[in-house]
Amino acid sequence: MGFPDDFLWGTATAGHQVEGNNTASDFWALEHTPGSRFAEPSGDACDHYRLYREDIALLKELGFTSYRFSIEWSRVEPEPGFVSRAAIEHYRDVLKACHEAGLTPMVTLHHFTSPKWLPDLGGWEGDETPERFAAYCRVVLAELGQLIPYAVTINEANIAVLTRRMIADRPAPDTTEQAPVGADVADALLGSDLPKVFLFAFGEAGPDIAKRAHVLARQAIREVSPTTKVGVTLALQDYQPEPGAEETARERWAEDFDDFLPSIDGDDFLGVQNYTRARLGEGHAPPEDAERTQMGYEFYPQALENVLRHAATAGLPLIVTENGVATSDDTRRVEFIRQATEGVHRCLADGVDVRGYFYWSALDNYEWMFGYRPKFGLIAVDRATQRRTVKDSAHFLGAIAKRNSLT
Repeated sequence: MGFPDDFLWGTATAGHQVEGNNTASDFWALEHTPGSRFAEPSGDACDHYRLYREDIALLKELGFTSYRFSIEWSRVEPEPGFVSRAAIEHYRDVLKACHEAGLTPMVTLHHFTSPKWLPDLGGWEGDETPERFAAYCRVVLAELGQLIPYAVTINEANIAVLTRRMIADRPAPDTTEQAPVGADVADALLGSDLPKVFLFAFGEAGPDIAKRAHVLARQAIREVSPTTKVGVTLALQDYQPEPGAEETARERWAEDFDDFLPSIDGDDFLGVQNYTRARLGEGHAPPEDAERTQMGYEFYPQALENVLRHAATAGLPLIVTENGVATSDDTRRVEFIRQATEGVHRCLADGVDVRGYFYWSALDNYEWMFGYRPKFGLIAVDRATQRRTVKDSAHFLGAIAKRNSLT
């Protein structure tokens, strides 16, 4: 039940969700817009901007070999054309802390958030954005590339396609136990003065802007840091059609995956991100007795294996850059991880080229519209004191990483 010697065992975070006080970002502005449907603002988050060394040391102690985190564009370039040396040096120290701890860093250059000035230029539906994003990537890799072995240009480059479909498919929740989704999200965000943020770039131009931004960023990175491996991550669902819905499943996979293949041709790896399955057809809803996560979707760790087998058709090495579950019952997180990693191992046994597994997420963090209620983390965070408490699931996955084996 072993894994390749160089297999990456990691966990992941995103700057806006853990660093705190990302005040120059478009999402900070959205959270504080009057009438916002965000459950709460991000605030201090997990104070990871200050506590990163302690967190990295804890991940190393648990047994992980890699750490995926994001560099915040809005911190590096808070105003158009102005590069913050302080931000560059901060992230240089984060990278050094990873290397000193023996963790291979994987850097995400855009994880949903952008500088708050970008929407004024059209945001992620504006023609200027790909070039501006590539210029930012060039700056970061010219400064820090020697410390960055893996770079993800854009997290979930296809997410606007999925989000638009979710809004079309899902009704607003009928219980206060869930954060606002569906029609409520559309009403709140599409009517906002800042509708062109990456996560909600619903216009026809959005996917093409993301594709072009990735291609230009990859080119810039390779020019200034040729040893850095470059890829992108895609949010991929395990579509399971009922009889008669097979064509719908093919169409959705084509939108989510096939349409991005020309843009990722020549990448060094593809980041695969999956959390559940999607049943299609007349009985498309999860079974009535299905276990639900705190995000409202079905507990279904088997989906990852199915998605990896489909994604292998891209012909690129695959890295599971996100896979996880939101639950207050940590025994279910252990079971989710157990089943998901067993699926990864079966893929490897069948010749699928999987190079790593990163659990989402390291810390209980800010889950965008949902606020702090969903608990994805391997490590709990008391936000009043910022005290970290390691969960059993962290020890479980860390033990797998230490022995590089499931048994």
